Amino acid sequence: MATWHGPDGILIEPIILNDRPRLRVTQTVNGRRYLIAYCASVKQVAKHVALADLVEVIPLRRGVA
Repeated sequence: MATWHGPDGILIEPIILNDRPRLRVTQTVNGRRYLIAYCASVKQVAKHVALADLVEVIPLRRGVA
């Protein structure tokens, strides 16, 4: 599953919280990761970070030729 990275150590991950899909927004500062918010929608994520600054990171599958 993809994650999104933003400026200043922002990381957005899709998760399941209490049987509901959420987007977890965290920020890494001095090697420590801090929870910013659990968001139910992209609109809520936009309150914490500019969406245009996000970069999607997709994990590559190994062993695929």
